[in-house]
Amino acid sequence: MKALNAILMSGREVLPLVEGGKGISVSNGESSGAWALAGGVGTFSGVNADSYDEHGNRIPQIYYGKTRRERHEELLAYAIKGGIAQARIAYESARGQGRIHMNVLWEMAGAERVLHGVLEGAKGMIHGVTCGAGMPYRIAEICAQYGVHYYPIVSSARAFRALWKRAYHKFHDWLGAVVYEDPWLAGGHNGLSNVEDPTKPGDPYPRVKELRDVMRDECGLAQTPVVMAGGVWWLSEWEHWLGNKELGPVAFQFGTRPLMTQESPISNAWKRKLLTLRKGDVFLNRFSPTGFYSSAVDNPFIEELRARSERQVAYSQHKVGEHTEPFPVGARGRLVYLTAPDKVRAEEWVREGYTEAMRTPESTLIFVTPEKANEILTDQINCMGCLSACMFSNWSQNEQGTTGKKADPRSFCIQKTLQEISHSDRIEDQLMFAGHNAYRFASDPYYANGFIPTVKQLVERLATGY
Repeated sequence: MKALNAILMSGREVLPLVEGGKGISVSNGESSGAWALAGGVGTFSGVNADSYDEHGNRIPQIYYGKTRRERHEELLAYAIKGGIAQARIAYESARGQGRIHMNVLWEMAGAERVLHGVLEGAKGMIHGVTCGAGMPYRIAEICAQYGVHYYPIVSSARAFRALWKRAYHKFHDWLGAVVYEDPWLAGGHNGLSNVEDPTKPGDPYPRVKELRDVMRDECGLAQTPVVMAGGVWWLSEWEHWLGNKELGPVAFQFGTRPLMTQESPISNAWKRKLLTLRKGDVFLNRFSPTGFYSSAVDNPFIEELRARSERQVAYSQHKVGEHTEPFPVGARGRLVYLTAPDKVRAEEWVREGYTEAMRTPESTLIFVTPEKANEILTDQINCMGCLSACMFSNWSQNEQGTTGKKADPRSFCIQKTLQEISHSDRIEDQLMFAGHNAYRFASDPYYANGFIPTVKQLVERLATGY
């Protein structure tokens, strides 16, 4: 393989190997500090990161507020305290090597407040901020205020052009790199547009070349690196990107492979699960309360969501067209109208035990068990406002505190499940994000016999091309 030359990022030459940030404590200070110590760019998650008491014990994120707004404020306090704690751990672990970045989601609750709070409280410890999930226009201004480089995550040249024209051209000195996150291959939330087919992956090369063309020809950013994220496993498979004049300076982000390290905070049960995945076990879905596509492991958690949506029929409040068959809904048995075939299906689901019909924002009913209905309603009531806007609970961080739409029972509380899988061995009945190459753990000889490397060993391995 071609030599892996150092690249300038966040004011220092580092290996062009970047740890991808993974939220809710999956990328923490220990893992990111170790990655930086190995000479790369370590990235801890600033999304509801863990914090600790004076004895070093993790502080459970328990909410006492009686209203969503009160719980939202508690959540932001946890997020800021946790971000500062993880920044300190990462910075001290890195021992002055590499670079330390924080990853945030623009659509997370109070993103700007969290950024200000963490960057103020961890001055000098964070060298860069990566930010995606939405259009983070203000990330440039905020990072420049603290003398920190910013790394927007985009999935197209068009998205970066819009960000540049609206805001980034004013703060170009602090633009550390542009992260191209492949919308078909990356884990977590994905930036597929409405015109892109989720079943037909695009070749990343022409998309990144188009991004570089915009950066060079329209923005004067010929030497600003592009970070390729999503689907990167062996660098030998990307050798033609190295030293490529069309693409310019390139680094590579690894999100899934760092899960399988000694420093990775995920449970041993999660690591064992990763070693058993087969091709196709990670797939794109639209269940997330963010409204984005996301890539997750197909497990019982996803299967239940899929089945929930499959037990779904359209209804009308009045007799209209083919909606002529009355059907009672709720404890009071209020009538709605279904088509004749849908009424037959609904009555069959009821006989199977899915007796609770729940209304969705799109004038449909889904059928669930009484236990599942109670869980859904309880989770919606306990919402702490972890997103800027949530389809599941109808929370919004606007003045009204609501999206103005009916809460959608086809989705789920993402905060609840990600906290659970991050801090327990319960993995099958929780949301498990992963990149689409996660199945390669099972066939990559590096992981034979269940071998789990240290971060240092993994970085050294990646530098060889494998």
